[in-house]
Amino acid sequence: MVENKQVKNEIMEGLLIAFPVLIGYLPSALAFGLLAKNNGLSFIDTILFSIMVYAGASQFMALDLLSAGVGYGSIILATFLLNLRHIMMSASLSVHFKEFEMRYLPLIAFGITDETFSVSSFNKEKISLPFILVFYILAHTTWWLGTAMGYLIGEVLPTSLQSSLSVGLYALFAALLFPEIKKSNQTLLLSGISAIIYILLFYSKIFASGWDIILGILISASIGIIVFKNDVEDIDMKGAEN
Repeated sequence: MVENKQVKNEIMEGLLIAFPVLIGYLPSALAFGLLAKNNGLSFIDTILFSIMVYAGASQFMALDLLSAGVGYGSIILATFLLNLRHIMMSASLSVHFKEFEMRYLPLIAFGITDETFSVSSFNKEKISLPFILVFYILAHTTWWLGTAMGYLIGEVLPTSLQSSLSVGLYALFAALLFPEIKKSNQTLLLSGISAIIYILLFYSKIFASGWDIILGILISASIGIIVFKNDVEDIDMKGAEN
């Protein structure tokens, strides 16, 4: 009885913690559905895009690359590089689960996004299998349902509202980035450097469309290793002392 009550409480916490993320996901998903339709994707392809890929930044990037006529191989590589961070996110969350719960790790890893991982990290004391599953399943469901709605009814919306929807994903990323910038000048430095690198690569026109993003990711990530090297060493030193 006590165990059932605990599970119910964990499910309820998952529902409550998911609500702000769902509100943020809906306009971004609507925008993706609308943009996918405008780029000539079929309804089924658009829905499968959100169900199977489920990575907002990668989906919007892939749409831009598709519209620019970039080859599928380059798109897959760019998406892969952009989503490499999810491996580290999954590994970070895995330590919170018991051995018999590890069978659910592939499902949990699939449900990880920048937003769900960030919220989970801020609520480490609440992390449990019921909490995570409810939270992540609701987020995923909202994303593909919002995509469907955007595809079906997006054009009915006023033009001004259609344009405003497209900034939803950037607003979500800003909400995640700004708290980190406030805590660390290095994060601000790396963000600025990354933006400058991409702008230079994009406007130089040296590389084919799509490769500017791929190279921008690789160069920025390499610089990030150098920028945050001291932080990692400090953490290792503190761990050794403890």
